[in-house]
Amino acid sequence: MPQFSTPLVIEMAAVTDYVEITELWEASVRATHHFLPESDILYFKPLILNEYLKAVHLECIRSTDGAIMGFMGVHGDGLEMLFIHPDARGQGLGSFFVQHAIHELGVTRVDVNEQNPQAVGFYQKMGFQIINRSETDGLGKPYPILHLKLS
Repeated sequence: MPQFSTPLVIEMAAVTDYVEITELWEASVRATHHFLPESDILYFKPLILNEYLKAVHLECIRSTDGAIMGFMGVHGDGLEMLFIHPDARGQGLGSFFVQHAIHELGVTRVDVNEQNPQAVGFYQKMGFQIINRSETDGLGKPYPILHLKLS
């Protein structure tokens, strides 16, 4: 298990962190998004690296050895991405990020893959409620998205 500084510190991610963040994204997706075929993981990976990370306000948490163990991306009032390294799941990083996003960055909404019930339950536990549903993701792929808003 990775060790974290106490208290946890969220810091801005740099462009030089993008490769490590993309690798963390892939590890996290493989651990949690079992509905995604390999072809779609390979499809999304360069989009994450080359497009999506630079389109958001990107923050991360590092372990005491400097490795990035989680990251989130915020755009406007939306939490656009939140991924925790599989080795760091269940240690409160996700909750810490979401509380920070709500209280410091003004986040009031998040979209979640319907086929990821753990994430849906997590966001509901954090105070978000489902307000709408889309049959496909933002790229038109057949992954239903639940739209949640802070209650």
